[in-house]
Amino acid sequence: MPDAAQMEAAAKAYVDCYNRADLDGIVAIFAPDARVEDPVGSPAKTGHAEIREFFGAGIAMGAKLALDGPVRCVADHAAFAFHVTLDWEGQATRIDVIDVFRFDENGKVAEMRAFFGPENMGPG
Repeated sequence: MPDAAQMEAAAKAYVDCYNRADLDGIVAIFAPDARVEDPVGSPAKTGHAEIREFFGAGIAMGAKLALDGPVRCVADHAAFAFHVTLDWEGQATRIDVIDVFRFDENGKVAEMRAFFGPENMGPG
């Protein structure tokens, strides 16, 4: 199981790779059979191909991520608050999100769940 430093590094690498539009870097953080539920309640994206397509769409929209505090780690989970800024339907928009990563024994993200809803979206 990864330690807290490894999980924190993976969360920060996710944010950094996203902001550099590095899809290979993002996908490398995830296990081959990882599951992404973003936001919670939406259809899951499973496996590298679906994960690449999902994050590629966000990057193509010009979305940028910024951490809003420390990464919190316990057992095989890391949780972190961040915000997304993007142009949504012609308006600068901010989305406040909490992501939770569950790691596998190889230190890869096995599951990602993103927590946010309409009340977490506003002017950016």
